[in-house]
Amino acid sequence: MYSSVVRFQNAFSFFTTVAFVVAALIASTDLLTPRTPSVGVLKPTNVQVVRGRPHYYSSKKEEYAIIKFSLDADLSSLFTWNTKQLFVYVTAEWPSAGGSGSGQNASNQAVIWDSIITSPSADHLANLGPIALKKLKRSAQGKSIDPSRGKLSIKNQRPKYQITHPSGKVAEQEDVVLRLHYNVQPWVGFLTWNQDVDFWRWKTLRNNLSKKFTLPSIKKKDETKKAGA
Repeated sequence: MYSSVVRFQNAFSFFTTVAFVVAALIASTDLLTPRTPSVGVLKPTNVQVVRGRPHYYSSKKEEYAIIKFSLDADLSSLFTWNTKQLFVYVTAEWPSAGGSGSGQNASNQAVIWDSIITSPSADHLANLGPIALKKLKRSAQGKSIDPSRGKLSIKNQRPKYQITHPSGKVAEQEDVVLRLHYNVQPWVGFLTWNQDVDFWRWKTLRNNLSKKFTLPSIKKKDETKKAGA
């Protein structure tokens, strides 16, 4: 009555339906696990503004900022048996001089540091050297969830990326703040980012904003020579 092709289509349709239902059930289990991320310390420790070429491919000299920072945060509650890895990054943000009324962006945002934290089941995907990767796997051997994952204690961290601006000027910029962000990447389900409001057992990231600070001015060559003399 049915050809081999029709029977294969029916079997494949049934398989995909079952797989979709199982995947939906797995993804929904994340809602049952509380998420209570928090930040203890997030502050700049050293801020410099330099004039030069921030990247090797830059065509001209411009002002760019180098911000070192310290961070203490507990993001361990974001790791469940369905968590593949956690993407964490810190941004520097400051208001635009023109404001939203002039057609420009109301604020500026630039990533200065990021990191990927893998779960024990995804350690083989970590972009680490062989020795560091071997130690990482050994520390999480036999664990589906490692309680120490996501606990960050960073002191005077040098940024991965410098801050620039299309205008080429960032010196003496006021009301700059650092903000911590995260992105949870599950094995099955949707990507989730920082929450603006509490959602059932998922809580917002507390204290993820530093105090306001001002980027310093650039030291002039004449002043530097006088100081040296």
